[in-house]
Amino acid sequence: MKGIVFTEFLELVSREFGEEMTDHIIEASDLPSGAAYTAVGTYDHAEMITMVEKLSEATHRSVPDLLTAFGEHLLTRFATRYPQFFVGINSSFEFLERIEAHIHVEVRKLYPDAELPSIECRQRSVGVLELIYRSTRPLAAFAEGLMRGVIAYYDENIEVTRVVSADSGKYVRFELKRS
Repeated sequence: MKGIVFTEFLELVSREFGEEMTDHIIEASDLPSGAAYTAVGTYDHAEMITMVEKLSEATHRSVPDLLTAFGEHLLTRFATRYPQFFVGINSSFEFLERIEAHIHVEVRKLYPDAELPSIECRQRSVGVLELIYRSTRPLAAFAEGLMRGVIAYYDENIEVTRVVSADSGKYVRFELKRS
């Protein structure tokens, strides 16, 4: 997993819960990297999961809720850092439909070693999009947060529902319905 995800997570934890909480989760996680993350480095996703679990224990918020909130936050940061991914796109559906064929292609140019999930979209009817998330990492809640961040970015009223979910969080089918 790219270091930018780790650095943004720690910045969010510091902002929302304080520096002491950030230090606490790093110390409690006993991370192989020592949390010496750089934005361009690549790190084991298990370190992220461990830190989120420690944050969950300390805050009594569920891991999926924390991952979803982080995904929403990270989308706003991506919009600021990579505005070119949003140029000429006018809606959440249009953005989500372009992830695999356009955005992931560009991400791989920036970060050739990035291990990205597979995102498949299908228009089911007018105003209904099916999105299928597949990954080797159990981060479907994080992906949901990114989707919710896209919806907020485009200021749309779209309901997100998990239709099918594998227990591991590595495969989820979402339905997005415009209200």
